[in-house]
Amino acid sequence: MKQYKNLFTYISIIGVFAVIIYLLIGGGKSLEAGKNVIDKNLNVSILDDFSNTMHHNVTHPLAILLIQILTIIFTARTFGFIFNKMGQPTVIGEIIAGIFLGPSLLGMWFPEYSAFLFPKESLGNLQLLSQIGLVLFMFVIGMELDLKVLKNNTAVALFISHIGIIVPYACGLGLSFYLYKEFAPDGINFISFGLFMGIAMSIAAFPVMARIIQERNLTKTRLGTLAITCAASDDITAWCILAIVIAIVKAGTVASALFTILIVIGYLFVMLKLVQPFLKKFGEVYSNKESLSLNIIATIFGILLISSLATEILGIHALFGAFLAGVIMPPSINFRRLIIEKIESVSLGLLLPLFFVFTGLRTEIGLLNNSHLWYTTVIIIAVAIAGKFGGSFAAAKILGNSWKDSLSIGAFLNTRGLMELVVINIGYDLGVLSPEIFAMMVLMALFTTFMTGPTLDLINLIFKKDKEEPFVKVKQKFRVLLSFANPSSGKKLARVANLISGYSKNSTEIMALHVTPTADINPYQLAEYEKESFKPIKAEAQKLGLTIKTNYKVSNDVSEEILSDANSGHYDIMLVGVGQSVFEGTLLGQFIGITANALNPDKLIGTLTGKGGIFKTQNILDEKSNAFINNSKIPVGIFIDHNLDQVEKVLMPVVSISDVFLLFYAKKIIRNSNVQITIVDFNGIIEANTELKEEITNLENYAPGNFHLINRQNWQMIEFYNHHLVILSIDGFKLLSDDIVMGEKETPSFLLIRP
Repeated sequence: MKQYKNLFTYISIIGVFAVIIYLLIGGGKSLEAGKNVIDKNLNVSILDDFSNTMHHNVTHPLAILLIQILTIIFTARTFGFIFNKMGQPTVIGEIIAGIFLGPSLLGMWFPEYSAFLFPKESLGNLQLLSQIGLVLFMFVIGMELDLKVLKNNTAVALFISHIGIIVPYACGLGLSFYLYKEFAPDGINFISFGLFMGIAMSIAAFPVMARIIQERNLTKTRLGTLAITCAASDDITAWCILAIVIAIVKAGTVASALFTILIVIGYLFVMLKLVQPFLKKFGEVYSNKESLSLNIIATIFGILLISSLATEILGIHALFGAFLAGVIMPPSINFRRLIIEKIESVSLGLLLPLFFVFTGLRTEIGLLNNSHLWYTTVIIIAVAIAGKFGGSFAAAKILGNSWKDSLSIGAFLNTRGLMELVVINIGYDLGVLSPEIFAMMVLMALFTTFMTGPTLDLINLIFKKDKEEPFVKVKQKFRVLLSFANPSSGKKLARVANLISGYSKNSTEIMALHVTPTADINPYQLAEYEKESFKPIKAEAQKLGLTIKTNYKVSNDVSEEILSDANSGHYDIMLVGVGQSVFEGTLLGQFIGITANALNPDKLIGTLTGKGGIFKTQNILDEKSNAFINNSKIPVGIFIDHNLDQVEKVLMPVVSISDVFLLFYAKKIIRNSNVQITIVDFNGIIEANTELKEEITNLENYAPGNFHLINRQNWQMIEFYNHHLVILSIDGFKLLSDDIVMGEKETPSFLLIRP
């Protein structure tokens, strides 16, 4: 009764005040006399009025900016994904995305759409946002530099990095003699042009190189550590040189430049001797999420912005101030990790792609319209490679490194990437680089970054060991590769591995593998990610009395990395958890999922060849699971978890003669544990086979209280919900999947095995 009373009161109040509002609006019309109010609806149809309003809204500066950002993020992620699949750093795809959206491609093919999407009056807003993104990014780069590593390898790092800078710098200056007269803008003296060409030739891309080292799992090797250290030293030195070059270019005279440099030295003294000690104490007090309040974050941003503003006013660019602010942040790993996590997603995912596209909008490859200009581009690329690759390689070899390591260091430091774009954009803004030279330098940055991966592969191929050490299999060991995505799911897989290995600790060897996608981690977080990833599974292993080895990797193709380990590791089975799809559970999600699958070439081919279906929503196996099933050379177990906390009752349906391999796992489980196993003989398959009947009899005699054989004709006849785990073949699951309701609360967990 109370419910109806509240409803009546609600309707009454709404109705009364609606009438009051209507009367007030009607009475207000009489107040318009003498106000020269123009009725906009005269001689304009409703459709035309709506169309004009929508056009005005769409062309509003804020709407244009939002459309630009959406287009840029989508295009950058798409190209990044494509190049990531090609084994290239994501940044390559993002740079290509910028060129694609610029006048070189989109502007040439669809000039009207390009003019609407990137009107000239909107580019100022886009540039400012991209500069903010760069400031945040350079701050993160400064924090990612581990100065302890630099201190431990100072002599080696300085020798290689400084030789790797001075040689290409000299090459850049030499190249300026060839380029200056024809390509330098009017009013730019040779020293400004030459100094900028020198720094553009000598810069290296620390962030891109660090991620390549992660992808190749070289982080903990001597080569990886040395390359990272050299790149860090290279970045610090190159940015200091760049600051001096900018000061000289802006000052106009050497005396004025020296005065600017003296003030910059004073600024450095304040930051390193006054601000840094304060921040060190700051990090000791505020190094966890609980203490990292909004005021603390505001203080950090304040230091970042003040430092950037100071260097911008001094004439050496705001990016240098942001970089230095990051370098002097507290050395506490926890503190830096927390700050990086708060900034990196916005800077890398949202704002930095704006910089790539803005660079692309400036890059007019169409200006290189004759063979002479392309010949010049090839010369620039060749000089860049010879100077940076050759100088770094020679320095590393002089210090006694092997040919392989020396060549690898040369390849790593030859990576230009984003840092090159930052430098040449600064040169373009200062008017030092002409549009033609700017386009050539962008192509050089792309080429030298693109060649890093193939060059490293070639070096590894040339210096590959003639004879690999033979694998000696441990006697009587059942070897399990356990790969998990979510750390919390790792402990469930440990329980399953413990079960199918028969609870026999001495005869089981388990390798836990966790692979992190490259784009999801920065170098500073590597050790912390590894520690946190294996924490749950190590705790579960200790609880179960298992000995688990761990292997942590970073890769741009997670599935391929897992398969590579599985196929080359001589394991008896690989266990993986099935992923959860964001497309299931909602109407919009299912529509998007169907659309995405329809546009997926692999899914289309599979559908046409009868190996897959676009609209089979009952199939809960995700794309990665199917990749493991189709490409693994060893048995695969796909685990579908439904809150598996304990395993006391196991169900094993045998739906065809090919499912007899399940008895191998039944034997291992029942001989070393107290688990009750029920074998389901569908359609009398076991009954009709004498050897299988004998095997079943042996198991019944071994554990008469824990082993049962039942005969059934269909799934509905089984007491399905009375079991904790169902172990069956992939083919068996496909046959029975129409009769299995996966969403119910009482649904058991599944282990689907492909022998």
